[in-house]
Amino acid sequence: MDVFGVDIGGSGIKGAPVDLERGELAEPRHKVLTPHPATPDGVAGCVVEVVENFGWSGPVGVTFPGVVAGSTIRTAANVDKGWIDMDAGKLLGDRLGGLEVTILNDADAAGIAEMTFGAGRGRKGTVILLTLGTGIGSALFVDGRLVPNTELGHLELKGHDAEKRASTKAKEDEDLSWEHWATRRLQKYLAHVEMLFSPELFIIGGGVSRKADKFLPLIEDIRAEIVPAQLENNAGIVGAAMAAARRVPS
Repeated sequence: MDVFGVDIGGSGIKGAPVDLERGELAEPRHKVLTPHPATPDGVAGCVVEVVENFGWSGPVGVTFPGVVAGSTIRTAANVDKGWIDMDAGKLLGDRLGGLEVTILNDADAAGIAEMTFGAGRGRKGTVILLTLGTGIGSALFVDGRLVPNTELGHLELKGHDAEKRASTKAKEDEDLSWEHWATRRLQKYLAHVEMLFSPELFIIGGGVSRKADKFLPLIEDIRAEIVPAQLENNAGIVGAAMAAARRVPS
């Protein structure tokens, strides 16, 4: 069965039908740029464009970069604050002509996909997926069970939100070398998270996971195993579709 997944990010909104038996995109994804400001109306229009590009008429799973309670948005660090306390499921469902829409945190979606089809498959103990991009998203799993909405990118690191220092955007904005970013920013962030949660495995996701060879070998003094996400930047789309499928009666 194919189900549609949409991944809302700080720089792009992308989606595709997903083959849930294989955990792969059933068709090449369609991507549009995230509007700035990323208002509910503007983002909803982009989601509609992505879904209608495929002529889709079934359930849709959608990720959101913030805390999601049910289908209500509670935080919006990297998008417009107008999202806070909005029922995103109703907004997007209405804009999509009444399609059933499931909303979940973006990193949680990526984590669900990686734990089922990717780098976390079959892993027990504590596993943390981190998506590095405009911010830092996190998904925490204990023996395969998700602890939702952890938002570990907002841990304090040297007096700042960690994502302001260790995200991919911070690397790009400050024109940091791979070595500087990996050893002075990302490594310190991972050490802080490891001190708090003692995971057996870190999975590094987001678009930068495609370039894992440029920075993961530079990271030292972390006891946990560190691996790139196998689904790379499609993990959020796959996880969103998985979440939507769970609401479909069998």
